[in-house]
Amino acid sequence: MQWRLFFEALEPDAKRLYGLLAAAFELDGYTIAISETDESAGLHSVELYVNDADLDHARAGMCATLARAGAAVAIETEALPDIDWVAKSLEGLKPVRAGRFLVHGAHDRDQVHANDLSIEIEAAQAFGTGHHGTTAGCLEMIADVVRRERPRNVLDLGTGSGVLAIAVAKLAHVPVLATDIDPIATAVAARNARLNGAGANIEAVTATGFRHREIAGRAPYDLIIANILARPLMRLAPDMARHLRPGGSLILSGILARQRNAVIAAYAGQRFRHVRTLTRGEWVSLHLKR
Repeated sequence: MQWRLFFEALEPDAKRLYGLLAAAFELDGYTIAISETDESAGLHSVELYVNDADLDHARAGMCATLARAGAAVAIETEALPDIDWVAKSLEGLKPVRAGRFLVHGAHDRDQVHANDLSIEIEAAQAFGTGHHGTTAGCLEMIADVVRRERPRNVLDLGTGSGVLAIAVAKLAHVPVLATDIDPIATAVAARNARLNGAGANIEAVTATGFRHREIAGRAPYDLIIANILARPLMRLAPDMARHLRPGGSLILSGILARQRNAVIAAYAGQRFRHVRTLTRGEWVSLHLKR
């Protein structure tokens, strides 16, 4: 379930508090918005959108930030309707090309060319369709890293729809372990892998971070791909170092351009060096080597 945490304030206060909250939650990747609610009274609403797992953390952080700012506002909580936003957002989307990869729905199979690596993804309750800048950026970087380094053992951490795992499996024909915290996502990823003829090379498991015996059992990895969010990526830096072989590569995304340096610094502390940054709109994908 999705939740909206919000409060109202006069325009100058609302804009000031919006800026403080945006800074406080910058690395968490939450959606924060401000909008006018009453023009005659000059009232604006400041809103933070989170899921079930993050609700308590977000509310506590929001209260602490507002308290430090001396803001006497009442935070309200609203449960949002359970809508499959991924399916809704995919309605009418066109195929997306990233290098040789073409990500498309079943209705656009006629757009696949002879030399394309086709990845067919339908709307489902899992993130990662190729239309988002992070997914498209990862696809471009995967093509480059696989061509140069020929990885033989790959982990896709936070697989979502499985599109990145499918890309590696179709390009390199190697085993890929695809993991996600959400069991719906892992089921979707496994189904998409079979749909794309990559089921034999992809195993999907539900796991939080690196806490799963299958992840440890397959380590060390030649390549780890993680398209999640900046703060969890920073927290996972030590685990990334433990599970990647020396000389192996990381492809990281889900990172806003302004978060790039903080993520690189976290990995530099684990003896990773930055190789390349690929920018798609406001998002970046990073290639790091150990």
